[in-house]
Amino acid sequence: MITMINVFTVEPANQKRLLDLLARATNGHVCRAPGFLSSTLHRSLDGSKVTMCAQWRSMEDYEVMRRDPGPLALFREALTFATFDPGVYEIVQSFFPDESGEKDRAS
Repeated sequence: MITMINVFTVEPANQKRLLDLLARATNGHVCRAPGFLSSTLHRSLDGSKVTMCAQWRSMEDYEVMRRDPGPLALFREALTFATFDPGVYEIVQSFFPDESGEKDRAS
């Protein structure tokens, strides 16, 4: 499994537009692509960034989706008003809340 993390920089006035465009691309095309596992969209509170984290079964599956003409037009539109810094990552370790209910105690 791989994780794609794309950090988009955008003018705050265009943050919602970018979020809507990425959601349309994902709901309309990407989520149906073979090998797609999940995706989350994050927005910065100052309006200047949008981050999309997507998990794929393999890099090959991701590359096939990138060549699909369906979402390609939407991605190109996004690049007319935003820049992005993509990266491919693998999960090294995950952390979850301690459900044991135990608290550290001073001696």
